[in-house]
Amino acid sequence: MNRKILGQVLIVGSLLLSCAGAKQDEKQIRLNEIQVIGSHNSYKQPIDTYIWEMMYQEDSLFALSLDYSHIPLLEQLNLGLRALELDVYHDPQGGRFSEPYGLQLEKEAGITPKPFDMEGKLDEPGLKVFHIQDLDFRSDYLLFKEALKALKKWSLENPEHSPVFVTLNAKDYSNGKLGYTNALPFTKSALDSIDIEIASVFGDDQLITPDFVRGNEQSLENAILTQGWPLLKDVKGRFMFVLDEKGEKRQAYIDGHKGLLERKMFVNSAPGTTESAFVILNNPMDDKEQIQSLVAKGYIVRTRADDANIEAKNNDYKRFESAINSGAQIISTDYYITIPKYNNDFQIKFRDGGAYYREK
Repeated sequence: MNRKILGQVLIVGSLLLSCAGAKQDEKQIRLNEIQVIGSHNSYKQPIDTYIWEMMYQEDSLFALSLDYSHIPLLEQLNLGLRALELDVYHDPQGGRFSEPYGLQLEKEAGITPKPFDMEGKLDEPGLKVFHIQDLDFRSDYLLFKEALKALKKWSLENPEHSPVFVTLNAKDYSNGKLGYTNALPFTKSALDSIDIEIASVFGDDQLITPDFVRGNEQSLENAILTQGWPLLKDVKGRFMFVLDEKGEKRQAYIDGHKGLLERKMFVNSAPGTTESAFVILNNPMDDKEQIQSLVAKGYIVRTRADDANIEAKNNDYKRFESAINSGAQIISTDYYITIPKYNNDFQIKFRDGGAYYREK
């Protein structure tokens, strides 16, 4: 890291500390005064070769953007990552996604697909976890509840772990093509089911919830701007869930829960509302100054170090450096470990201390 970049990092560090007052000792570090590296679409396994090649013929750029995968979730946590991302699909009856169309296309091409869901988990009612139905459907955990149970088990085995941030996308896109599965919309009741499944696995003493952070304040935003986030020592061993949605889906989750009262998740919300506390700005190159401003005020921000394999292919760290210098507390990547497919050593990790976690 050159002197200019190091100077910028030190400035951001000063901003982070100033938002909580005077210089603090280690025991007074707050949740928003850390910086962690996490994974993007953390559950994702590789797309079947035939399906990927079919997608490449139709849209090469899109297919290339999906050419990544991850080691199992718990291995990521054991490495030191403290931010994960999961995509969930609504399937209250079960069985909606049990027979991906891509597998049928492989069979029609004379290809024997790799085993998939041999235990019939997709037949069970409840939220499912994968990237794109019918095409990019292989997942470390197919059931949201199963993923939650694995995270809880890991947490109980590592009770002093630093907090883990988990962002969630409520996915309901359908391409409408013949043979493909249409996803169900995320209505208010569907969004409620996310909270219900989280609560079925985690007690409030294992979560960082909006109610926990708000305390006696009327507004969540006012709480984080005036009282500050909880002390890090008081939230060890906990998980913080964030709904990464905007527009109608975000509003449906908020309706009836002003300021996220009694909700399990925070939301991606711009400043100025009672539920504002967590902001997602994925382009630290364009949004660097905005991120710095939000962090200095007391918001937690997630951004991305790389996207669509572009930085990885070009061995380009400029976006990551900008993410660090922005002060964003969560930096998401597909390349927390080196993948040799681009004949380089591209890897996103901190060079000054902890590889994936540090305190300001």
